Amino acid sequence: MTAPAPVPPPATSAASARAAVLGRTSAAPPVRRTARRLPVPPGLVVAGAFLALVCVAAAFPGLLAGDPNQVDPAVALRPPGPGHPFGTDQLGRDVLARVVHGARSSLLVGVGSTVLAGLAGSAWGLLSALGGRVVDEAAMRVADILLSFPSILMALLVVAVLGPGTGNVMVAITVSLAPGFARVVRVRAVVVRDSAYVRAAVNLGIGRWRILARHIAPNVLAPLLVLATMNVGTAVIAGASLSFLGLGPRPPDPEWGSMLAQARDYLDAAWTLGIFPGAAITLTVMSVTVAGRAVRDRYEGGERG
Repeated sequence: MTAPAPVPPPATSAASARAAVLGRTSAAPPVRRTARRLPVPPGLVVAGAFLALVCVAAAFPGLLAGDPNQVDPAVALRPPGPGHPFGTDQLGRDVLARVVHGARSSLLVGVGSTVLAGLAGSAWGLLSALGGRVVDEAAMRVADILLSFPSILMALLVVAVLGPGTGNVMVAITVSLAPGFARVVRVRAVVVRDSAYVRAAVNLGIGRWRILARHIAPNVLAPLLVLATMNVGTAVIAGASLSFLGLGPRPPDPEWGSMLAQARDYLDAAWTLGIFPGAAITLTVMSVTVAGRAVRDRYEGGERG
């Protein structure tokens, strides 16, 4: 009895065999996903350029204008013209120079008070979140009481106690803004404090200060930065309002709010006198708001991603 002949393999075409070999030996290169960069909005570009100009005016006002306190009664209350692009005030001082030099005081009050409020509010919120139930309740009730007053009214109360001046205005605005920072920091710190990885770190015996530095503080910085950016505009308006009421820098130091206060007495003779400091305040606050919204959108988009 003879053995059956082996069955030959099915015939395959050369193309199919080559495709099978290639399929076993090579794979399609992975598709690289490149993050599509969204175009920068034109409004953000304009706002950033204006804020850069304001920062240059605050840091190096001599590069953009001359002496803001040079008096020339012969040209008092002149309208905008070739020699004085923004006109002159009641003493013949160049309005352009005063607007440029006034950026330092206005920006110092806005940024300085926001930074101080952020630092004070962060310490306040962290103490509330990590200090136990009694400390938490006491700290938040004080914040609620302060937040029940309008910020400008609270600032007026503090300046009335401390007296006028740039430093006292900064302290007043700091007191009015700090409770808002405290609440935001406290909420974020409580969320991180109650998370599983922080509880695990506590169970492992890691110290409280190390947990605060490595886990809680980094998670608090992002919302704190967003809130600080949004509050700079509020601080600039509050500082200009207090200066308008005569509680800011003392004359003859230029400041946008005090320039508006002086201009209201000469609207019939020189109605343009108050336009330029008012425009400086408005454009600065609008630019800071646009930048703040961009920071907020970036932060919220990062959290969703």
